[in-house]
Amino acid sequence: MTWHWIGLAFFSITLLPAGLAMVTGHVPKRLRPRLAPTPPRGWAILALYAAAPLNAIPRLAGASPAITLAATATAGVVAATGCAVAAIASHRSASAAS
Repeated sequence: MTWHWIGLAFFSITLLPAGLAMVTGHVPKRLRPRLAPTPPRGWAILALYAAAPLNAIPRLAGASPAITLAATATAGVVAATGCAVAAIASHRSASAAS
């Protein structure tokens, strides 16, 4: 259980603020050329962050194995969606630049 708390705290400190900043467009100017388009990548980071609470909270609450499995499967789907959003955003920005 300690590792679930550590993981939840770590991802909340790192990915949540970064994702929110990117969604709202608050990115340092020196990173803007490398991270274009910024909002879709921010949504992708937030989707990857959402996997941590979806996986950890049912386990910490002592939920039944069926609920824990369903939450973990949902976390996997959300994370895969975030990866797809990041890939599509990168592909679109690369094809728009050429």
